[in-house]
Amino acid sequence: MRFTLATIITALPVFVTAVPQRVKQGGTTIPLTLSKGSSLVNADKSVNFEALNSHVTSTRAKILRGFDNFEKNTGTPHSAVKGSRKRASGGLPIDSLSARPMLWFGTITVGTPPRLYTVEFDTGSSDFFLPGVDCDGTCNGHDLYDPKSSLTSTDLNKVFVVEFGDNDNAFGWQHTDNVTIVGLEAIDQTLGVALHYSPGLQFGKFFPDGLLGMAFQAVSSYDASPVFQTLVTQGQTDEPVFSFSLAGSDPELYIGGTNPDMYIGDFSWTPVIQRGYWEVIIDNIISNGQVRVTNAVSIIDTGTFLIHGALLEVANLYGAIGGTRVPNDGAFYTFPCDVVPNISFTFGGTSFPISAEVFNLGTNPDDPSMCIGSIVTGQHTSWVVGSIFLSSVYTAFDLGNARVGFATLA
Repeated sequence: MRFTLATIITALPVFVTAVPQRVKQGGTTIPLTLSKGSSLVNADKSVNFEALNSHVTSTRAKILRGFDNFEKNTGTPHSAVKGSRKRASGGLPIDSLSARPMLWFGTITVGTPPRLYTVEFDTGSSDFFLPGVDCDGTCNGHDLYDPKSSLTSTDLNKVFVVEFGDNDNAFGWQHTDNVTIVGLEAIDQTLGVALHYSPGLQFGKFFPDGLLGMAFQAVSSYDASPVFQTLVTQGQTDEPVFSFSLAGSDPELYIGGTNPDMYIGDFSWTPVIQRGYWEVIIDNIISNGQVRVTNAVSIIDTGTFLIHGALLEVANLYGAIGGTRVPNDGAFYTFPCDVVPNISFTFGGTSFPISAEVFNLGTNPDDPSMCIGSIVTGQHTSWVVGSIFLSSVYTAFDLGNARVGFATLA
């Protein structure tokens, strides 16, 4: 048996076509393709609570899995696990991964001779997997990796299993092979070769072939070096930094530094407080000019859409703007549609606003005068800052100095 990891989208996808790869001095650009779905919002602009709940469940399961891996790999419980062991269950669609409204993916090559694959680049996980040629019919539509066709592939004879929520998983065998990202080669990189993709990973809902995690080794299901860490260790990058621009029609991942064409001004850097996830402190969260949350631990996750917060801190934030918790959908809060608050997050001493359009997910189906906010409650003490925020900033991940930087988009 064999197992895997991922995140996803739904509904009819729209693609932003990737431009040819560009090489810039000091680093290399990987153009990203944006796959979008409209599953979180109904035709009448009201939110789809079933899809929202599925997305929240998937994110919680992913983060909790990383906490479990952290303890397994380091022998020490993650600082955020207190009170977070209860996993969501019951009543959700089997393909809970499929409710994410957008993801970004790009191209890599694997093997000798090299073969092209598409992967989602995810800073909220650490493992790399592809569908294998021995996968059952659930991998149809994806480009399949064949270890036997690569001269540099080695079977580690180890099983992997990755779970995303109720009945949502992937599984397979671990191998090593050479992985190349725009000319930078990771030798003997560990990867999962899947025998099965659950519904949320199947083609038509998840369009990349696989997923490439970019967090730290401590949260790896394989307890293996992530691809970017391998590139740095093997001296492939000019700098031990990668960065994302997820905005507009030309999103990109930049390997080996930052792309000065994509941001203006200086970076606001904040140190990683625990090398598992890209986990940093939010100095404060400001609503309508007033500080509502301070010194919040957060995970910076390109593979999550919404912003997930600690229960009491989220309640305090919405309480200050007239928000109320949605009955029977406890992760979500409403606020008056005609008074959308001005929300900003402060990292490294600099505040970065969230636009009203981003904060407002849509109207409450039971009361169109009330809207649903994109900040939801999580299931642990750490916040998870997803692409709904990251698409409004330029974000750099500095592996060498264990820090994350944010800058204003150009």
